[in-house]
Parts: sequence; C-alpha cells; structure tokens
Amino acid sequence: MATTTATTLRLATAGSVDDGKSTLIGRLLYDAKSVLADQLEQVAEASKRRNGDGEIDLSLLTDGLRAEREQGITIDVAYRYFATARRRFILADCPGHVQYTRNMLTGASTADLAIVLVDARNGVVEQTRRHAFIASLLGIRHIVLAVNKMDLVDFSEDRFDEISRDFCEFARGLTGVRDVAYIPIDAKHGDNVVHGSERMPWYGGVTMLEHLETVEVAGDHDDGRLRFPVQWVIRDPESGEREYAGQVAGGTVRAGDEVVVLPAGVRTTIADVRTLDGSLDAAEAPRSVTVTLADDVDVARGDMLCGAADAPEPVREIEADVCWMADAPLRPRGRYALKLGTQSVRVIADELIDVLDVHTLDRGAAPAELAANDIGRVRLRVSRPVVADAYEANRATGAFILIDETTNDTVAAGMVSRA
Repeated sequence: MATTTATTLRLATAGSVDDGKSTLIGRLLYDAKSVLADQLEQVAEASKRRNGDGEIDLSLLTDGLRAEREQGITIDVAYRYFATARRRFILADCPGHVQYTRNMLTGASTADLAIVLVDARNGVVEQTRRHAFIASLLGIRHIVLAVNKMDLVDFSEDRFDEISRDFCEFARGLTGVRDVAYIPIDAKHGDNVVHGSERMPWYGGVTMLEHLETVEVAGDHDDGRLRFPVQWVIRDPESGEREYAGQVAGGTVRAGDEVVVLPAGVRTTIADVRTLDGSLDAAEAPRSVTVTLADDVDVARGDMLCGAADAPEPVREIEADVCWMADAPLRPRGRYALKLGTQSVRVIADELIDVLDVHTLDRGAAPAELAANDIGRVRLRVSRPVVADAYEANRATGAFILIDETTNDTVAAGMVSRA
C-alpha cells in the first residue's frame, strides 16, 4: 500500500442506528491520544450518569447535543479533529436515521473516505446500502466496511466473510468507488481500530487507523483540468497592477500558460503565480494563490480561469441531483439563488425529472414536489451563463447550494450531473 505525505484526510462515518459510529470515533480519538484531560473527565461524568457502572462511554466524545445524549442517537453531524505523525484527520459522525438524510449528505459532502459500519449480528441492511449509495453519489472514492461488534459473534471469521461477500456484491454497482476495505472491529474494546486484535488472529489486514493513514486520495476530486475561480480582485494602489486571488479548484496553474476567462471567453496568459512567500512556478489544487495576467482584461469575482485547451462552455441550464433540506417542498417554477463556488446567480426549477427512493435506491417517475430529505434530479434554468463541470469530474466546480432569498436559508445541496 502506498505511503502518503501528512495531508489532511476528511472522512465520514455512516451506518444504522446503534451500529457504533460514535463509539468508533471516540475509540480512534482515545487510543490515538487525541482527547484532552478535561474532555475525558466530562465524558466520564456523563457516562456515570447514563450507565452508573463507571465504564467510560466513548461515544459521548462525539454525541455533543443534549437531545442526542438523552436519546442515545446521533441527530446532527459531529466533527472532530486529530492528527498522527503521518496524517491529519477531520472526522464527521453522520446520523443513521433515514429522516436525517440531509444531515448525512452535508457531513459527507467534503469527505475523501466513508466508513460504513455494520453490526456483525445484523449484517448488511437497508441503511448500509443507502449510506454506501449516498457516499458514491457524493463522489467519495474510498469506502471502508467496518464490521463492528465482532465480540457479539464470538469473533467469527465465517460471519465476517459472509458480510464481506454480501457487501462486495452490492458495491459492484456503486459508480465511482475505487476501492472498498473490509475490516473486522470491536470499537467498544478497541480491537483492530488503532491496535491489532489478538482475538482475531485470522485477520491478516491492517488496523483501521493504519488504513486511514495510508489510503491514497490525491487527485480524487478533479480530472486534472485547470479550474481557478476568482474570489477577490486585488488592485495595487500605486502601480495599478491587479492580482486575482482564489483557490485552485482543479489541475495546475502555471506561469506562461494560456487561459480563458469565463464566462466572457477572453484569452490571455498567466504572467505570475504568487503566495505571501513570493512567486511560484506552479500551484496545484487545492492551493490558494494569487495570479497576475499578461493582458489588461476585465476579470471579476465569480469569473473562472480555465485552460485554453479544455475550457468548458458556459451554460444557461443545469441538470443536477439535489438533496432537498427545507420543510417547504421544492416545486416546479420555484425561484432560488444558486451559489456555485464564487458564482452567484438566480435560478428557476424548470423541471423535476425523477426522485430517488432511498429504500430501494431506484429512481422513480417525475414527482410533483421534493420534500425534506428527498433526493431527486432537477433541471435548473439560470439567470445568466455559469461555468460548471459534472460533479463526477470535479467536486469543487460541480457542487452548489440553493438559497431561499426570502429567508436566506440554505434549502438544498446539489451535484451537477450534466451542464
């Protein structure tokens, strides 16, 4: 397995209620020595109030909301951060209930890897398939099937193999997933989480943490074509020189390369690529830099610099998969504000094309509306040309949100399927 540099790995956990997602994250933090003493004291006190037996409930490290602690479930998305000598991690503990699909989608939307937990007693269930499918829909290339609570099936190798075969058969139909790792664990007691398990000598693979430290995610989120959304225009008051600041969203920006400024379509050349430390020969995604151009052209916030040879065509219509988050439904002819990267435009929902049945994972006929937590394909008409890529090609330039301008609430998250 390839060794990676100390980059940041974003990961999300998902699974059915009580499969042990929060306990797994708590175990990772605890065994990796990433829990502060005062945090541990608070968790110990909360554990004593809940269980009365003095045993620390590591799930409370992530179940921070009072309602969650009272019910023993995860409702919101809980984020935790920790690091080892090899890598930094951002953990998102996503809810398992079907009515919190929007929370799960939000938590996993930036993840590089998804850990899907299953209870060894129950095996692959409907929620397992649903969450794995949503992970693939979100463009997550790497999945770990963590078969948890192995202690409750006497650490049976046969049971682990049976579950792995079931999920492997389902995973063949997941679009875009590059690899699936199968790891038997007992999160409550720490087997194969950070340390290997003596109780499962038949397992010859790496621990959960070792896999997370070494999985290669570089280049997962864009297809290598230059995409540089302009965030700010910086003008030197003395020289009048203009610099364009932003984060490289795809490919590499190099001094001397010919680019197209979209949506205007004007061609020019990159004169310089800079950071606070000085000029660079090149900068790769997702580095934040400023660039200067060889020609005096009109560039504003929301414009995008793209490679001259592979620039997309600005569009007035977008077809996308949308997860609806608002209580008020999405209906045809609904009007919203769309934010895609640094671009902001008004849109009309021209057509609801289909809706995803989150129970069967089949796409149904065009619905009359999308309700909260529904995922459906929608055709949007924008007020002026926008620059977008298919989400599968570039997550940064293919993802957007819809905003209700009356309330300023974010009502949907979307992934461009065709622009």
